[in-house]
Amino acid sequence: MEHRLAEAPIGVITVQEGTVRAVNETASNILPINSPVGKPIVDVFPQSVERSVPNAFNGNSVADVVFEEYYPAIDQWLSVSIVPNDETTTIYVDDVTEMKNTQQTVQRLRADSERATIIDSLIGDVLEGLVDATSQDAIMETIREQLGTSDQFQFVWTGEYLVESGELVISGVEGERGQLFTAIRESIEEGRATPEQQAVDEQSPTLIQSLSENKSVPETVRAAGFAEGVQSVFALPLAYGSSVYGVVGVYAGTKAAFSDHVQSSFETLGDLAGYAINATQNRKLLYADTVTEVTFGLDQNSPLVRASKDSEAELTLSGTVTPDDSGLKCFVTVSGSNPEDVLETITAMPETQNGRVIRQTDATHGRIQLTVEGTVPLVVAINRGANIQTARFNGNEGRLVVELSPDANVRSLANALGNSGPAPILARQDKTRSPTTKREFQNELNDRLTDRQATVLRTAYLADYFTSPRGSTAEEVATSLGITGSTLLHHLRASQRKLLDAFYDEHDMSNG
Repeated sequence: MEHRLAEAPIGVITVQEGTVRAVNETASNILPINSPVGKPIVDVFPQSVERSVPNAFNGNSVADVVFEEYYPAIDQWLSVSIVPNDETTTIYVDDVTEMKNTQQTVQRLRADSERATIIDSLIGDVLEGLVDATSQDAIMETIREQLGTSDQFQFVWTGEYLVESGELVISGVEGERGQLFTAIRESIEEGRATPEQQAVDEQSPTLIQSLSENKSVPETVRAAGFAEGVQSVFALPLAYGSSVYGVVGVYAGTKAAFSDHVQSSFETLGDLAGYAINATQNRKLLYADTVTEVTFGLDQNSPLVRASKDSEAELTLSGTVTPDDSGLKCFVTVSGSNPEDVLETITAMPETQNGRVIRQTDATHGRIQLTVEGTVPLVVAINRGANIQTARFNGNEGRLVVELSPDANVRSLANALGNSGPAPILARQDKTRSPTTKREFQNELNDRLTDRQATVLRTAYLADYFTSPRGSTAEEVATSLGITGSTLLHHLRASQRKLLDAFYDEHDMSNG
């Protein structure tokens, strides 16, 4: 071999009559066998799926070809150029694996970006539809129609979660369902663990990227998925706080359908859909002319029941502030025991995050503030659309009185409030509400205040910030809300101004 070819930076192989006559060092490092000289080129050169090298030497003359192929035996991409001459043929070989990997990475990232853009647009359409949705069924239908008709997914189905039994009930499906959806439906009816059931049980999204190989999926579902070319599943629970309302199952034909960005977008969709379902329940209650008032009995499942028993005090809920990420702020009136001792008892419980004494009237009376987490019955009731009227805890028992919309599932709420069984229903009656000036005024004020202003104003009011002497300082109220004192005062001034505007607007109209 000529010196310039022997020193070439790419592999050079000289072939005569199908037999290797010479190779340079670079080619020797690429070929999978040692001492290739004197052996047939079709035996020396690594094999590819396309068999381009053997095909080039198969015939009366050698084909003049250039190609790039993947060679699994050496796990490399090679650029091959076969140049025949009168007596010999020269094969030029270059390792282009790194370049190919870079190209594939760029193509994958570009595809992921395009898919993410499409998904974001779809989710934007879903969220726009949620604004006008008036019920849980309408919200689930919006999700199915927008996602299930997209060419990004095979099909999408939604299911309602039944708290009393822990079961899923399919509410609808959109897309190319085939035998796979039939297998899913049968698995759900038979109580087998589908990805959607797992997502509901764990209250967390579940991703399956290889449906046919994942042993946690029922065998019939895996087999049907393989037959229909469905490779990945994303199961998304629809929840708000501690309440799970349902689930969405999204099935796709590729493993790459659910990138980190797409998963994040879906999780946002699940949070907002759960919030929207909760809001529709609250909206029904707010505008209903008739409401159902239900009294539930609470047991040791409630930390306030346990605190009442341990501290020998009667505890009465004075009010709450809407739950947020830190929990539900509760303001509780204490009778019969030292408020500081009661607070110490209840804040030692795992369901309670923090608390403080707002006012101590005497040695056995006062008011305390505490924050409880999402599994506490009070939070569960609010998250499921109930309006708490009163809550009293005395010794071994507690009584929770709530208002529900007429079509609310009382038995479902009882199951959610109970521990080993449903909470007992002590009383139930339908009540007709007549519009009052007070209610109209409150609705007018709620329309004027932002959510943050309403939260700050209500927290300050329940914390006795406006009493004389004050039960809480501005710094204490601000700390409980996780904001600065100056921010608190800004919100209070803005909300008080709107309160006065609402009052004087109402006053002026009545005199006009």
